[in-house]
Amino acid sequence: MKLDRFDRQLLNLVQEDAGQTAERLAEQVALSPSAIQRRLRKLREHGVIQRDAAVLDPRQVGKPTFFIVALQVERERPELLAQLRKWLAAQAQVQQVFYVTGEADFVLVVTAPDTENYDALMLRMIADNLNIKRFTTHVALSLVKRGLTIPVALDEND
Repeated sequence: MKLDRFDRQLLNLVQEDAGQTAERLAEQVALSPSAIQRRLRKLREHGVIQRDAAVLDPRQVGKPTFFIVALQVERERPELLAQLRKWLAAQAQVQQVFYVTGEADFVLVVTAPDTENYDALMLRMIADNLNIKRFTTHVALSLVKRGLTIPVALDEND
C-alpha cells in the first residue's frame, strides 16, 4: 500500500492515541471525518494498522515485574526455530520477541507477577523446547519508557 502524507499523519496520531474520534483527528489532519474513517479502514484492511491496544499503568494492575531475556539456541535449524517462535508467540507473558544478531539468538520482554511465576514460565519453555542452550535474565528495576510507537516520516523520502 502506498502511503501519502495524510496516511502518515494519521498513523503518527493513532499510535499516540488510537481512541481519538474521527472528528478529533480531522482537526489535526486537513481531511473530513468521513475521509479519516475511510483511510483508517483502508490502513487496517491492508495490515498497516495491525491492531489497536490499550496501554495500562503497571502500578494500577498489580505491579508486574518486567524481565529482559537473552536466549541462545543450540542449533538454528528452521524447523526448530519455527517451533520456538510458535511457542513464544502463544505465551501471554511474553510481550515481545526479537530474533537478533550477536551472542543471543532471541531477546524477549516478559512480564510476570513475581519471580516465581517467571521461573515457572522459563522451566516450561526449556521443557517444551529442547533446542534452548541457555538464557540470561535482566530484571527491570523501574519502568522508564514503554511503547510500540514507530515514528512515521511525513514524506516517504525522509
